[in-house]
Amino acid sequence: MSASQFSVLETKSSLDIGGSVQEYRWVWKGKSITVAYEVLGEGQPVLLLPAFSSVSTRGEMRGLATQLAEQFQVVAVDWVGFGQSTRTAFKYQPAIYHAFLRDFVRSVFTCPVVAIAAGHAAGYVMELARQQPSLWAYVILIAPTWRGPLPTAMGEHRSVYKFLNKIVRLPILGQLLYFLNTLPPVLRFMYQRHVYANPRNVTSNLISQKWRATQQRGARFAAAAFVTGALDPVRNRMDFLSYFQPLPVPSLVVIGEQTPPKSRAEMEVLVHFSGVQVYRMPGSLGLHEEYADLLLEGILPFLNKYLS
Repeated sequence: MSASQFSVLETKSSLDIGGSVQEYRWVWKGKSITVAYEVLGEGQPVLLLPAFSSVSTRGEMRGLATQLAEQFQVVAVDWVGFGQSTRTAFKYQPAIYHAFLRDFVRSVFTCPVVAIAAGHAAGYVMELARQQPSLWAYVILIAPTWRGPLPTAMGEHRSVYKFLNKIVRLPILGQLLYFLNTLPPVLRFMYQRHVYANPRNVTSNLISQKWRATQQRGARFAAAAFVTGALDPVRNRMDFLSYFQPLPVPSLVVIGEQTPPKSRAEMEVLVHFSGVQVYRMPGSLGLHEEYADLLLEGILPFLNKYLS
């Protein structure tokens, strides 16, 4: 890799997890993209991939990252279009994320890495595992999903969701719709309904941090793509299951006991029809942030088994 691909950021923000903040410079179809990531700790490398959402940042991995850094070298990254990474008005699609994850892992790591991926990151990790299993030492999928919020809640009306995605991309109307859907009361409702299991953990400080993450210039483009299903790595359950049959690398799936019924049903199908190991614990789709201590307690035995 060339020296120009990487640089160190001097600024700190509430998105940080406490490590050395760096930039990874990447090119997609001739356009330059800057991706923010952090490194902390020493030892076997562990890559933390946050869930896609309208408030997605590497900061949601803070609790898990700081504890893992006591034993491992932890790298936490903001996806393209989210967090502190470039939020250009691309037509966001799975091909961007498949290519980015492959190039980032090849460039940053020199040995097989443990991937801990939340939500939609699961499909991208497993696709890379199918293509190049030697890149991963072990995979942990936290509340894995493959279908965006609107297709999950409302059914397979892809043409309608594609139209909505285009509306949100418009300069004035799109900005207004995005603004209304990311107001603090809306974010609080979302977190209390399906992200956190315990409503008392949805504090004013948490919602304030999440709201600030939505206010960066260009934030609506990737967020709208995710919500409308445009970032779904696959379009049906069988294609998602195919990532795991046969299982390309040792894998563990973590399922929260308070996960919304439709999402949990898909997770249970996955563990039933594949060779993955499973760890069940309290929590919902955001269990990696809400219950980082309990999550670490459950995954450390698997990590130590495969990395010893």
